[in-house]
Amino acid sequence: MSTRLQAGDPAPDFTLDDADGKPVALADHRGRKVIVYFYPAASTPGCTTEACDFRDNLAELNEAGIDVLGISPDAPAKLAAFRDAEGLTFPLLADPDREVLTAWGAFGEKKLYGKTVTGVIRSTFLVAEDGSIADAKYNVKATGHVAKLRRDWDL
Repeated sequence: MSTRLQAGDPAPDFTLDDADGKPVALADHRGRKVIVYFYPAASTPGCTTEACDFRDNLAELNEAGIDVLGISPDAPAKLAAFRDAEGLTFPLLADPDREVLTAWGAFGEKKLYGKTVTGVIRSTFLVAEDGSIADAKYNVKATGHVAKLRRDWDL
């Protein structure tokens, strides 16, 4: 079971390939706030709802000085198809080995339809400009997620 991050913890660094196979590092965003969110699988109903919610609110988030990065265990080709189908305009990153998911506490045991399974724990983090965790949210709901973040973070 991976350890859960809390506010004040250093955000675990990563460099992952995006949907086009180009490396993207968390350090590339130092000096700006970053929402890093983890989702189970591209092109599934809940993950599509969540990604489109970020897409639809991206301009306002960017204006508030916040970048968005989405991470799943999907391969870059699947992420590219998802991005293109949904018109997503923020980086989707591939973590097929689940190393980053595990480091962030977003992979482990969870309840799914009343059963305990091992998988991606839908999670969202706000990383501060200095690279520390400003807020960590685990087991988030896909629907209405960005509106809740905006309320919680006073955006």
